[in-house]
Amino acid sequence: MCPRKFTQNTRLTGLNAGFCARLAPLPDWLKHLRTVHATRYITPLREGGSLPAVIEADDDGMYVIKFRGAGQGPKALIAELVVGRLAQALGLPMPDIVLVELDREFARTEPDPEIQDLIRASEGTNLGSDYLPGAINYDPAAMQPDAELASRIVWFDAFTSNVDRTARNPNLMVWHRKLYLIDHGAALYFHHDWENAGEACGKPFVLIRDHVLLPFAANIAEADEALAGVLDDAVIDGIVAQIPEAWLQNEPAFADVSTYRAAYASYLKRRLQLREAFVQEAIRAHAAYL
Repeated sequence: MCPRKFTQNTRLTGLNAGFCARLAPLPDWLKHLRTVHATRYITPLREGGSLPAVIEADDDGMYVIKFRGAGQGPKALIAELVVGRLAQALGLPMPDIVLVELDREFARTEPDPEIQDLIRASEGTNLGSDYLPGAINYDPAAMQPDAELASRIVWFDAFTSNVDRTARNPNLMVWHRKLYLIDHGAALYFHHDWENAGEACGKPFVLIRDHVLLPFAANIAEADEALAGVLDDAVIDGIVAQIPEAWLQNEPAFADVSTYRAAYASYLKRRLQLREAFVQEAIRAHAAYL
């Protein structure tokens, strides 16, 4: 039975169907989300509200870590994880994603009081992505992606309501002459207003007009045909199942963690079913460049 608190929230009716359903079986490729332990803080990256940093981990790898104790809170990490894994499922170029365990004692070796406070507030599970040494920020004047890749990224960002892939802040890196998608903490902004999330499922994403790759995205309809079928229930449920429980605490819209977790899966499935709105909006926005 659905928790009483949830069923009484009539504004979320559009999402009800999936909240209490059993999660679909986990695909093999999704069964492994690695966890590493931070061993050394290397340098801060003074960009973005999440105050990321480069760290070294116990597997000798270097990662860009996003701290759950940063001002944006765990919802930014949820968006990073869910959207990043969706991108991987669709074959879009993404640095590998890991969970990063952080010990508060890690702060003792850091001289900066701000960093010390951030580490202490982030004890436990955080999010990391492979550090790409030598990568440079994407410049559309220097590199124009082919229409297929641009269209797939535009479709993907419209699906996930990613407001942060603009010419001013592309959140695309070029590494070994290949584009990589980064920084998805501003996506899935529906989860800042669960009361109206049911209505948000079927809305077009009008901010797609500002997407840095929109001028090159001539094949959005073809991208829709290619990508939508990849994100079946098993993939979506498997990705949502990997959200750490520690990130799903203290959300007043839900009575418990399992209901909160399932809300993400239900939203994404419904968003996909109603994708015609965001697909056509993206096609109309691209037409303005013709």
